[in-house]
Amino acid sequence: MIEILKAIILGIVEGVTEWLPISSTGHMILVDEFIKLNMSDAFMEMFFVVIQLGAILAVVLLYWHKLNPFSVQKGGAGNRITVKRETIEMWMKIIVSCIPAAVIGLLYDDEMNALFYNYQTVAIMLILFGILFIIIENKNKGKRSRINHLAQITYPIALMIGLFQLIAAVFPGTSRSGATIVGGLMLGVSRTVATEFTFFLAVPVMFGASALKLVKFGFNFTGQEIMILLIGMVVAFIVSILSIKFLMGYIKKNDFKAFGWYRIILGIIVIFYFSMQML
Repeated sequence: MIEILKAIILGIVEGVTEWLPISSTGHMILVDEFIKLNMSDAFMEMFFVVIQLGAILAVVLLYWHKLNPFSVQKGGAGNRITVKRETIEMWMKIIVSCIPAAVIGLLYDDEMNALFYNYQTVAIMLILFGILFIIIENKNKGKRSRINHLAQITYPIALMIGLFQLIAAVFPGTSRSGATIVGGLMLGVSRTVATEFTFFLAVPVMFGASALKLVKFGFNFTGQEIMILLIGMVVAFIVSILSIKFLMGYIKKNDFKAFGWYRIILGIIVIFYFSMQML
């Protein structure tokens, strides 16, 4: 029961922090210090990635009408399936955005984990992108966004957003959603569109990352490991639905500066806590 409770807590943390631009990795590192699952290091490395599948299914559920490239039209002779060209084009732009992170992730996943998966990197990136959020929001205050619809995102802009996503793929603590939203805001994309595009980018990225970790881990799960993984994913799915709805409602009336300040404070806490542990 204790291990199940730990998996539930980790699922809650994942569901909240995956979509808010505050770094799920930073929070997971802190939570793992206090709530350690009694599992192997190999399982935990895989768990922290694959648990995201629960979170991504929340996006698929909430935005199925925008992600599904097919529509069914009812007629006298029966139903006819048509392709939504605008949705297909959006998926092409998503693929373009995913290319940088996918290439680097496939080639250098283990090397990046060895070099950068540490509290120093997490803390620095938390603080750095927290500062960026505040600077960009202050700079954009009172200005009208150039891009206010998903269809207005061009392929070059999609690629540039993908480069920001690459930063998050390399440096833990950046926050994948935080990096892509920052990139979108810097390129003149509205908060709502930048956030939605970030959600959609997560679909292939998280599926790909999870598949890679599962293959590396192998499929020789024990019964307990399967149970812990499924519980974490289900909880992350439920909490993600609530988090996504909260964030989309919040940014319609507010900017991202509060998340920037939160990141800075969390980064300082990470530095202080782990520095004390080393004394």
